[in-house]
Amino acid sequence: MSKTPSPALSPADASLPDPSRWKALVFIALAQLMVVLDATIVNIALPSAQQDLGISDANRQWVITAYALAFGGLLLFGGRIADLWGRKRTFVVGLLGFAAASALGGAATGEAMLLGSRALQGAFGALLAPAALSLLAVMFTDARERAKAFGIYGAIAGGGGAVGLILGGFLTEYLDWRWTFYVNIPFAVVAAAGAYFVIREPAGGRNRSPLDIPGVVLSTLGLVALVYGFTRAESQGWSDAGTVGLFIGSVVLLAAFVAVEARVTSPLLPLRVMTERNRGGVYLSLGLAIIAMFGLFLFLTYYLQVVKGYSPVKTGFAFLPMIAGMITGSTQIGARLMTRVPPRLLMGPGFLTAAVGMLLLTQLEIDTSYAGLILPAQLLLGLGMGTAFMPAMSLSTHGVEARDSGVASAMVNTSQQVGGAIGTALLNTIAASATTAYVTDHAAAATTPQAQKLLQLQGMVEGYAAAIWWAVGILAAAAAIAVTFINTGRPGATTPAAEGRASSDGDIADEIKIPVIAH
Repeated sequence: MSKTPSPALSPADASLPDPSRWKALVFIALAQLMVVLDATIVNIALPSAQQDLGISDANRQWVITAYALAFGGLLLFGGRIADLWGRKRTFVVGLLGFAAASALGGAATGEAMLLGSRALQGAFGALLAPAALSLLAVMFTDARERAKAFGIYGAIAGGGGAVGLILGGFLTEYLDWRWTFYVNIPFAVVAAAGAYFVIREPAGGRNRSPLDIPGVVLSTLGLVALVYGFTRAESQGWSDAGTVGLFIGSVVLLAAFVAVEARVTSPLLPLRVMTERNRGGVYLSLGLAIIAMFGLFLFLTYYLQVVKGYSPVKTGFAFLPMIAGMITGSTQIGARLMTRVPPRLLMGPGFLTAAVGMLLLTQLEIDTSYAGLILPAQLLLGLGMGTAFMPAMSLSTHGVEARDSGVASAMVNTSQQVGGAIGTALLNTIAASATTAYVTDHAAAATTPQAQKLLQLQGMVEGYAAAIWWAVGILAAAAAIAVTFINTGRPGATTPAAEGRASSDGDIADEIKIPVIAH
């Protein structure tokens, strides 16, 4: 390995493929895996950490919420910092900061120290995630190679949460909950060292405009209010005054943010990033799909552990078919077909395939066979989501100037983060209401302790099934949006209309060296 960091590519060399791009992908993928799995790895360890540190039931949600608020609220700011500082520098700083925050969490001696470390993890994750995706966007310029690279990245983005459940279960059961934090340190150090020595960022892609401070404040407060509103709704109810106030505040702040961005000279989020129909379709459809996926992780985890009696480790391994499906769908279906068919013909059918898998899970019963129902449902979910995720990740930076790639990447991460918060709160609320209604309706017939316990379990399963029906509908809506909004052709395709736009699109295509895509 070289003893000096790789320099930035000069403009003269920018048209040549980066010879280290595949090595760089290894470290970018490692960092992305760390960030995504951290969203779920702590969930399984939470009961042990709560008992060890004396965290109250009322405050335990903040171990999850502190990370989500910082991560979701600061993503747009992190994407803009990547464009301003440079993606490589932001990527390395984010990794090292994430490692330090993880070490702090693992060494936590009390509630405040643990919650603070989780907020710091979220803040550095908000630097790291958009920098990682935008590095891929500017390093992989050949259509076929780009498809392969984003296939790998999409598989990790989709399956990392399930990997976190496996790893969290293993570490908690056989080692200690603190290792769910310490495990991030080698990931981060290796990825940072590799990025420092291997990644060469193309020159001329920075956005050195002054930082839009009003935009930073309004977007951060608006996204924090939105994410916290959904998190609070799960525990306090949708009609709670505080919950309603957060949603109203979020709408006002985000509306003010859009108004400011339309007027300032150097906006934090140029509205051209969101209003282009292909990118807008990606952000919206992907956010909806994540709502369904996060709800599923929650319900299947509880179903397998509480209803079926699986251990944390066995529960984690029970998600392996979904991971295998995602990897197959992303790298073997999506990556192979992306240069041959328009992205909407991968995303639409992909989301529908996932919806069929979700539909199978509406048939859950207390005695449902894992091999007979849950395994094939997970395979379909994984195949569908993996096939759809890969073109979605690639299209998230479709047609943007290199100087906007960081904030465009932040938008796709924001849609995922907000989607995760909405999915957990919305679907859990639906499940809880259905469970309560079922138990109330059948309580009179449960006259013995054994019958009452069976009723509670049956009520839980009925609640999960009711919520999963909503998830089916949400995935169908994601498919409809993908097919309707996304109208770009396959990468590298050209039409007379595209050639006629050469004067307007050529500068963008030349700057990031991606072929002009036909509309």
